[in-house]
Amino acid sequence: MKRIALFHLETLMWIDRLGTFAGAAQRLNTTQPAISARVREIEEQLGVSLFQRDGRRMVLTARGRRLVQDCEPLRQGLERVLLDASDFAGASGTVRIGSGEIAAATCLPGFIGAIARERPGVTLEIELDLTARLLQQLLSGTRDIVFLAGPVASPGLRTTPIGAVDLVWASSPALAESADLRRNGTPGAHSFPVWSLPDHSPLHGVTLETLEQHRIAPRTLNTCNNVRMLIEIVSRGQGAAVLPETMVRRELERGILVEVLPRPQHRVHFEAAIRTRERDPMIMDLFERATRLSIETAGEAEV
Repeated sequence: MKRIALFHLETLMWIDRLGTFAGAAQRLNTTQPAISARVREIEEQLGVSLFQRDGRRMVLTARGRRLVQDCEPLRQGLERVLLDASDFAGASGTVRIGSGEIAAATCLPGFIGAIARERPGVTLEIELDLTARLLQQLLSGTRDIVFLAGPVASPGLRTTPIGAVDLVWASSPALAESADLRRNGTPGAHSFPVWSLPDHSPLHGVTLETLEQHRIAPRTLNTCNNVRMLIEIVSRGQGAAVLPETMVRRELERGILVEVLPRPQHRVHFEAAIRTRERDPMIMDLFERATRLSIETAGEAEV
């Protein structure tokens, strides 16, 4: 009979976290039959059943939960000791990062560069998505760290602020001139379309708020769920939009875009988040680095 090894305990932890053998296999870069074999080895060694099926998910039995709860701190403690001994020089594995588009454009490049230099054995999987889905992915265990617009409050999350970005009302110079739209919100502003991110985005709320504040009723209010595409649409003279200043700074400097209304007082704040139950040393190391991120008004991210 094979002895229980650390990889057996890691397998139990990921099945518990992700709910399926297939999910654990993907996370551990192995196959589902290999995961099933590991579970059988543990159950044969202990003489007890550790999992039971609940719909499509595999859930731990009472004895299985107790085993994971008692062994997970030991496994993580040993991993932490080994990583500390090497100053994380030998750190390896995959960390799955989720991010909103604005955060990805402002703080992620510097963060990724620092990880590549100082943790070369760590593989990053980055996926851009909406805040609501990022939160769901984080809580379900399919993402390890997420960067999103905040503030976000949940008993299952640990968050840290990483700064904020200014917003600007912008359009192409030609549209601003033809529509007679200026920073004081002149009549005629209603004759052009406005573009925005969908209503789940904080930019959408700022758009509606400032339109009401300046008593502007646009011809149409269109939405696009991609900031880069939104910038392209506005740059081509198809309307005006509230945009993150850091993402359109070059266009403003080159005169491709112009500011057409006073800058909104509201800024978009961002946070990095992990699960409160997270104890994986590598993820905790990267999250600690995320706490030192800063989205500055100059658009530079420091790690």
